[in-house]
Amino acid sequence: MSMMKEFKEFAMKGNVIDLAVGVIIGGAFGKIVDSLVKDIVMPIVGRIIGGVDFGQLYINLGSEAFETLAAAEKAGAPLIKYGNFINTSINFLIIAFAIFMAIKAINKLKRAEPAPPAAPAPEPEDIKLLREIRDSLKQRS
Repeated sequence: MSMMKEFKEFAMKGNVIDLAVGVIIGGAFGKIVDSLVKDIVMPIVGRIIGGVDFGQLYINLGSEAFETLAAAEKAGAPLIKYGNFINTSINFLIIAFAIFMAIKAINKLKRAEPAPPAAPAPEPEDIKLLREIRDSLKQRS
């Protein structure tokens, strides 16, 4: 039973929950960026450089020729799909830039936390002694 209690304490710590939320949001963010790259950025880049669809670029290492990447994959031909690598690299750069901008914005919005108030200094012994003498003199009068 002790191990179950330890696991519950571990799983409920703020860092673990924050990490889980980050992974879920990161997965969703990755899908959005993937769509941005495939559906918006790459068609524009392909149009600019002459109508090239990077996703269809490959080198066939086999002896048989294929008309499309899909046909080569279906036939099980050995391929170097450098177009997919280009797409993935651009995808990574966009994600890295977006994360950089998000962290930069968060850091800008994050206010410097005020320093906790300093603990009062302990009363020096001579002051304590002087107060005791004063109180003692007041009692005599």
